[in-house]
Amino acid sequence: MRLKKLYSSREVAALTGLSARQLQWWHACGLFVPAVAPHKTEAGGFTERRYTPVELLELMVLADLRRRGFGVAAIRHLIDVLRSHFQVRLYEAIEGGGPITLYIDGPQIFARTEAGEIYNVLENPSQPLLMVGQELKLRQIVAREQKKATKTQKRERNSRTKKPQSLRRSEKD
Repeated sequence: MRLKKLYSSREVAALTGLSARQLQWWHACGLFVPAVAPHKTEAGGFTERRYTPVELLELMVLADLRRRGFGVAAIRHLIDVLRSHFQVRLYEAIEGGGPITLYIDGPQIFARTEAGEIYNVLENPSQPLLMVGQELKLRQIVAREQKKATKTQKRERNSRTKKPQSLRRSEKD
């Protein structure tokens, strides 16, 4: 991935796996506002949204969380807690880039401070967890580019969604 100053919504969609419509909806509802919002042109159309590299990293993380089953409400809560409780943006909490680092374990997201305290971000972000006995098996949340599906993967996906040819023939009769 080549770094640029700004990415169009189409480029962001290709890199994250989110749809352009999803990005538009997230902007409209205030979940994730791009650096450069679209505006009306003299010709009557609209310009395309533009995202910074930092926003692209954050959207990669949010897209990954969506694929893992986290809903929009949980994502909004995560962003709000990071801002209000920890005073950081999402990009500062991924890959050890700031005062806290985010981890995931199933349906839970945890924040670990530089001092080693662990908080359950979605459940109770103001109360550190008391760790007794075994360590939690947490995976660090990182920004990943959405891999493009190979031709074989696309064929397999299509074969799972299409009806077998024998069933299609019998429906025509």
